Amino acid sequence: MVKVDEIKKIGMNKKLVLVFCIVLAGCQGNSQNKKMAVENSDEAAASYKVTKTEAEWQKELTPEQFYVLRKAATENAFSSDLLDNKKKGVYVCAACGTELFKSEHKFDSGTGWPSFDREIPGNVAYDVDYKIGYKRTEEHCAVCGGHLGHVFDDGPSATTGQRHCINGVALKFVPTDK
Repeated sequence: MVKVDEIKKIGMNKKLVLVFCIVLAGCQGNSQNKKMAVENSDEAAASYKVTKTEAEWQKELTPEQFYVLRKAATENAFSSDLLDNKKKGVYVCAACGTELFKSEHKFDSGTGWPSFDREIPGNVAYDVDYKIGYKRTEEHCAVCGGHLGHVFDDGPSATTGQRHCINGVALKFVPTDK
């Protein structure tokens, strides 16, 4: 009786190893995709209207702005002064001043970052990002290439269904004059 149980265990272990090998072989290598996405970003960088050296960006931006806009970092959730801003106006790129989002399209997503249901057409560009192991849509300024955040399909269904989750440090707010 013991030998039958041991034979069943061996058979089960072989099946588990086989399933594991099949799953592993079927997985897409994210490291290759990440490299490809970075290469695409580098090619696009040459076509931005505003281009500067890293040293020039570091002189013009705060350290936080530099790491988010130029190094694609993410600010801490709930740290932006713009998160609870309810004033009328436009949100512009903190690096080059390009208008990116209108205040009427801002909403409280509860995520801790300023969120919008749409961008100003033509002023935001998109790329693929694999930094956390799966595909996300990265947003950046179409004029200077500064990293803004990511767009997700879990926004308000009554409008676009999109949530542009943006680092507040990547933005400056310009109020509408009355």
